[in-house]
Amino acid sequence: MPITDESIVIPVPPEEVFDYLNDPTHLAEYDATILTSELEGDGPVRVGSRFKGTSKILGRTFDWVVEVTEDERPTKQTIKSVEGKIDFIGTYTMTPEAGGTRLNYRLESGAGLGGVFGRVADVLVNKAYARQTRANLATLAEILTEHGEG
Repeated sequence: MPITDESIVIPVPPEEVFDYLNDPTHLAEYDATILTSELEGDGPVRVGSRFKGTSKILGRTFDWVVEVTEDERPTKQTIKSVEGKIDFIGTYTMTPEAGGTRLNYRLESGAGLGGVFGRVADVLVNKAYARQTRANLATLAEILTEHGEG
């Protein structure tokens, strides 16, 4: 099972990081692979809530639906794919650090991220996704830092 595990320190409190991440409409703001994302049904987001969206990775576009399996404000949220071409579990963990928050993102992909592109592509796709994840987390930190100041 391929795993991507990346983290960043964001100079805002864990509650602010959690609340921003807990709104699926924000996904496309910081994640360059997400084209659309929205909550299915009414909020607030809680265990059992579903998000649906569309992603574009390495030129391939696909739809997905995820379900929230853990929602522990302000420390943890886990989502699991329930529809789509990639089987995965994604977890955001927030811990106080250095006057802000260490945000850790872990993605476990059942068949490998390359499954959409063919098994041979797994290693390359996983490296590209890790690189993209680092960029996404940096964008998220920038958004939250600017939002926190303004």
